[in-house]
Order: sequence, then structure tokens, then C-alpha cells
Amino acid sequence: MSGVRDYLAWHELYDDPGSSLPRRLALVREVLHAELDARPGAVRVVSLCAGDGRDILGVLAERGDAARVSVTLVEVLPELVERARSAAADVAADVEVVAADAGCSETYVGLATVPADVVLLVGVLGNVSDADVTATVAAMPRLCASGATLVWSRGRSLEGADDFVTPVRKAFSAAGFAEVCLRSFDVEDDRTALGVVRFDGPPVPLGPREMWFTFVG
Repeated sequence: MSGVRDYLAWHELYDDPGSSLPRRLALVREVLHAELDARPGAVRVVSLCAGDGRDILGVLAERGDAARVSVTLVEVLPELVERARSAAADVAADVEVVAADAGCSETYVGLATVPADVVLLVGVLGNVSDADVTATVAAMPRLCASGATLVWSRGRSLEGADDFVTPVRKAFSAAGFAEVCLRSFDVEDDRTALGVVRFDGPPVPLGPREMWFTFVG
């Protein structure tokens, strides 16, 4: 698989205090804590391109009510799949790590967590083509229960000439999502934008097999 080493090296930047990734991780965890606080009872979570699952698994490791949460982590890189499975053993939640292509609709057929109450689309939209961004966002209602929260991220231009975030926000609106908030960092060299949207429509069937996105570069 082309680019595996690069993606693994990128993932290690979570442990680099000089990287923007630890800041993004902290913000995602903050959103997830608040989301679980706001949802009594059972909660179903699906994470696309989940890596080692350190966002949701880190949150669940700190909560006494983790047993009410069911999680599916979808990740294609074997090394990260194994790390996720190892980390999952330390939390009380029901966690399934699926070694599969998160960009293929077929991956989600039959999952107990779909439709999900919380969908994580973090670290994806900045690594795919513009056409795939549109297709992926349009497909997200198929993973969402009515009232679901979806968390997404996208880099923004520091120069202001190329606005990468606005098209994503418009795509989610067109797909039937309402924006809850858009967060970013007041740091000169940090391009991270984190969006939280809500889907209040009825569940949408997954339908026939489709490829929503393929990582590029």
C-alpha cells in the first residue's frame, strides 16, 4: 500500500508537543466528553480512519460510564489496527476494531453501531480530493441515527486566499446537517478547524456498494 510509512510517521506526531495534532486531539476529546454527558443511556460511536482510536478510547478510559458505549473503529493500516485493539482492552466499552477501508460503504454493512449516535470524521477530509470530500459528506447520513452528532476536521488556509473549510460546511448543510459549532485555534501556525454538526433526518439505508473516498498524498 503506497504511503503507509508516511501515514504512520504522521500518526506519531500526536506525541510531538510541537505539532498541532495534540491540540486537535484535546479538542476532539473535549467534544466527545460533552457529547457523552449529553446522551443518557446507550451510545453508538463509529470512527472512520480511526488510527489507534486514541480520541474516543482516551475519553472512555477516563469515564466510569464507558460500559454503556459501543464503538466501531475502522482502520486499514495493520499496525494501527493492532494498537487500537490493544488500547481497547483497557476500556470497559464494547469496542470493535474493523480492519477495512473506511472509504467503502460495504465496510459498514451489518455493524451493530450503524446507524450511530456519534460519527467521527477526523483527519479524513484534508487527505482526499475535492470530489471525494463532496461524496463523503453526502454519504454521511447513511451512518447516522436521527439526532446524531458528527465531528469533522479540515485544515484551513493561513493566507486566507484558499478557504478549504467553507465548502465542507456547505456540503454538510446540503446533506441535511445543522451546524452546532466550528472550532479553531488562535495559534499562528495551526491550520486546524474542527466542526460539529447534527443530523436530525431519518436514517438512510447504506444502499449498494460505493467508494466514498480514497486517500491521496
